[in-house]
Amino acid sequence: MPFSELGLSHLIVRGVRAAGYLEPTPIQSQAIPHILAGKDLIGTAQTGTGKTAAFVLPILDRLKDKQGLHCLIVTPTRELAAQIETNVRDYARFTQTRCAVVYGGVAMGPQIAALRSKPQILVATPGRLLDHVNRRNVDLSYIEILVLDEADRMLDMGFLPDIRRILHLLPKKRQNLFFAATMPREIESLTRQTLVNPVVVTIGQRTKPAEGVSQFLYPVPRHLKMAMLLKLLKITSYTSVLIFTRTKHGADRVARDLNRNGHQVTCLHGNRSQNQRSHSLHGFRTGRYRVMVATDLASRGLDVEGISHIINYDVPETPEAYIHRIGRTARAQAVGDAFTLVALEEEDSIHLIERHLQQVLPRVGVPDFEYSAPAPPKTSTFRPEHARRYGNGNKRRGRPVRSR
Repeated sequence: MPFSELGLSHLIVRGVRAAGYLEPTPIQSQAIPHILAGKDLIGTAQTGTGKTAAFVLPILDRLKDKQGLHCLIVTPTRELAAQIETNVRDYARFTQTRCAVVYGGVAMGPQIAALRSKPQILVATPGRLLDHVNRRNVDLSYIEILVLDEADRMLDMGFLPDIRRILHLLPKKRQNLFFAATMPREIESLTRQTLVNPVVVTIGQRTKPAEGVSQFLYPVPRHLKMAMLLKLLKITSYTSVLIFTRTKHGADRVARDLNRNGHQVTCLHGNRSQNQRSHSLHGFRTGRYRVMVATDLASRGLDVEGISHIINYDVPETPEAYIHRIGRTARAQAVGDAFTLVALEEEDSIHLIERHLQQVLPRVGVPDFEYSAPAPPKTSTFRPEHARRYGNGNKRRGRPVRSR
């Protein structure tokens, strides 16, 4: 079924076709008619299924003749907020609909100017939205459509109290659209309190990776993980690679080592400034960087087309995190590969993932790789001259020991 048969106006159909999409995905086919009809909706789907367009397209259609702020889209992260705003602009290119975006980590001045331009749609993260409300920069009293995107992620990040405050600021009569990859008990409770006779659209199995992802495990001693990563990047034909680590420090270290070995790599995690994060995402999207190293910050909501490979440098802590990570490839019915480097002490986590997936993941060896290479000697910050200069029993720290 083409987009033109879903009830969308020709201007919206022109916009989505100009963005390069000719046929709707399953969640779009099922959700768009209900949203156009003004019904409340709960949408659950795997990542990469076209969820954003499923709510943006009908919202644009409903607001195309309206003035003033009528739609609020709340999302957990700055990256996802900026991404949704870009999608709105792309799909609305043949309409007069305007969109503003507000999120933390950047100056408020340009955001205030954007709010004063009288957009019909506002995309926001919870904390920055409440900042603008408290400063009376935005009026939410005419909101007709509320979207909570990545609702489960907002719960994980502790935003539920902010969401409840936002709900109390909105008109009681409105359309509510909740989207999530999973539906935890707390979110289900919130939907019962907020939505009225919602339509439920569930696409695919929420506990499984996308079908187009080929998964491989690479057992390797922990001290040889970087050598294995370099080997895989050398022997693999890839378009772009997203590498996940558990920690921010680990992400910086992996990115630094890859740079030293000649790879064009960028890094994304929570300690990076908003300008650094925007620069990294733009460079990765445009191909300036073919490799990005990231923490799980990037594993939810990040929309970069054409990622051919996911590499888990560190095994994720939970099966859900594993599914979210590898969901960054094989998006929109494409195909991709997911490699996981597994140290001996990470085997228990892999077994949990395999039990969750109800499958044994293939373990692969790399020809000509030196698996028996010894670990480097442990280094110590203790220096012999310190022992000569300072006495262990000296009560006054730093006092030189006198010769006798």
